[in-house]
Amino acid sequence: MTGQSPAITVAHPPQTMMRIVNPALRFLLRTPLAGPARHQFMILTVRGRKTGRQYAIPLSAHLIDGTLYAMTDAGWKHNFRDGAAAEVLHDGRTTTMRGELITDRATVADLFHRCAESYGVKRAQRMMGLTFRDQRIPTPEEFTEAVDREHLAAIKLTPSGPAT
Repeated sequence: MTGQSPAITVAHPPQTMMRIVNPALRFLLRTPLAGPARHQFMILTVRGRKTGRQYAIPLSAHLIDGTLYAMTDAGWKHNFRDGAAAEVLHDGRTTTMRGELITDRATVADLFHRCAESYGVKRAQRMMGLTFRDQRIPTPEEFTEAVDREHLAAIKLTPSGPAT
């Protein structure tokens, strides 16, 4: 008998589409034409820990209890291990911030669960890049399982310098 699919899976758009959308989003978020997207998305600029290469990553911006988070399964998250400086363009302002990688499974699961609850089922899936099997907000336990299986992590972003 085949087991049921996981309650939560990561759902990334096709690579080809992202090669077009990411540069367009990077450009748009730097202009007044961005409208509501200025609040929903951010550009996170960080230097690679090993290469020193600068990455400007367009992402969904997640505000939880007034704190800005990036939530991801992507490999670039490791640049924030032990904390790292970053420039964050959000709401039309660029701020120097410190990013802290959060990998504690209970903490990450709680952040993902709270974020999903704040968005509602449909918007959570779109903003978080996830698919919910049963078209409902998954339980904290289901998020904990997804953190382990999908290698989910959160990056807490706190201001460390003047805004521009």
